[in-house]
Amino acid sequence: MNDHMGKTCLITLALFFAAGMVHANTQQAGTTGQPAASSQAATAENKGKGSKTINAVDINSASKAELKTLPSIDGVRADKIIAGRPYPSKAFLVTRNIIPLGIYEQIRKQIVAMPK
Repeated sequence: MNDHMGKTCLITLALFFAAGMVHANTQQAGTTGQPAASSQAATAENKGKGSKTINAVDINSASKAELKTLPSIDGVRADKIIAGRPYPSKAFLVTRNIIPLGIYEQIRKQIVAMPK
């Protein structure tokens, strides 16, 4: 029974991360569905009060100094992020045990994993 629940959890997590990768690599709704142009800047809609541009840190190309600007990312964690490159998705920071889930939740809206 536990083996079945473990497999179900793994499949659910895999589907969750796959959906996140698809969402991160496509443009917003109403477009052709082609992958978004590669850039280190990402935009986010500020619901109810217009829009605002947020410069997201690309975990696949950011320098150690850029990574250290993120909350809870010190020099040691920045080095681990750099050593684990490339990342197909930003969620791989957690699945590869690079950073804990709590820190990922703090920074997930401030990072992207652009393909190389």
